[in-house]
Amino acid sequence: MDQFFGILNYLMFLVTMGGIYGVMALGLNLQWGLTGLFNVGVAGFFAIGAYVSAIVTTAETSKHLGGYDLPFGAGLVAAMICSGIVAWGIGRICIRLRSDYLAIATIGIAEILRLILKNEAWATNGSRGISNISRPFETLPQPWGPVAYMLLVFAILFVVYWFLERGQAAPWGRVMRAIRDNELAARAAGKNIERFRIEAFVIGSALMGLGGALMAHFFKYIGPEATDPLLTTFLVWVMLVVGGSGNNRGAILGAMVIWTLWSATEIVTSRFSGEWAVRVPFLRMFLIGLLLQVVLQKFSLGILPEKLPEGRTNQEPAASDD
Repeated sequence: MDQFFGILNYLMFLVTMGGIYGVMALGLNLQWGLTGLFNVGVAGFFAIGAYVSAIVTTAETSKHLGGYDLPFGAGLVAAMICSGIVAWGIGRICIRLRSDYLAIATIGIAEILRLILKNEAWATNGSRGISNISRPFETLPQPWGPVAYMLLVFAILFVVYWFLERGQAAPWGRVMRAIRDNELAARAAGKNIERFRIEAFVIGSALMGLGGALMAHFFKYIGPEATDPLLTTFLVWVMLVVGGSGNNRGAILGAMVIWTLWSATEIVTSRFSGEWAVRVPFLRMFLIGLLLQVVLQKFSLGILPEKLPEGRTNQEPAASDD
């Protein structure tokens, strides 16, 4: 019986984390898959959302900024608003940059944000992080508390997915695709390219902040190690590429598949000892990179590639205009 509950708890953990990563993958898909914005600063917006929600919802303490003791929902809203505001400021400065320069700018700004959050101990308790973060349904008996939180995460994931699907099917989504595919043509059609790009950047970053808040409440703790770019930026990008850029269902599928494999590699590598135990993190990265290569060899555009409006997939060549 104990073994059964252990397996059940592990599966709930696996699915809950997959749902949280699915929210962030949807945000990145909006930026890169739909609009073509090369954002490599996922970790920064994740950290902002996690810390803001933790500060807003924790009780008063002398260790860090806080004492507001607001409900869980208020923490999620605050996380999205703060992440969106920071993204708006970054977008006003960097959104006109070419994709490769935008990538350099976002990864640099994300690291600056992470270092600020790590070193401003008066606000975030520095390297010790923020603990005792409230989690919804934690007073319920086992296993109903984790089950309820898992269902809450998936309800949020479904709402985000529904809104993004509606947006992409609307004229707003078609403009985003036009900007991604042919910016000059979209500009010639009278579209405000910078405004639409900032909208996509802000909404996508707000979803990354939402993912950070959900994870902080799930673990009841947030610290510098939880905002490592390996666990946020790298994994989220791999999830999107494997699942299928430009397809919201592909982003969710990629999140589930890659997080499952990432957790499975931890089970395997935890058996190593001695010198190999030190090399385990690099081995896990190698295994994920190898998987990415294998998937892209078979599915060059991801497992679920984007479908064009007329029903063709991107794997099929478009008809010539001539």
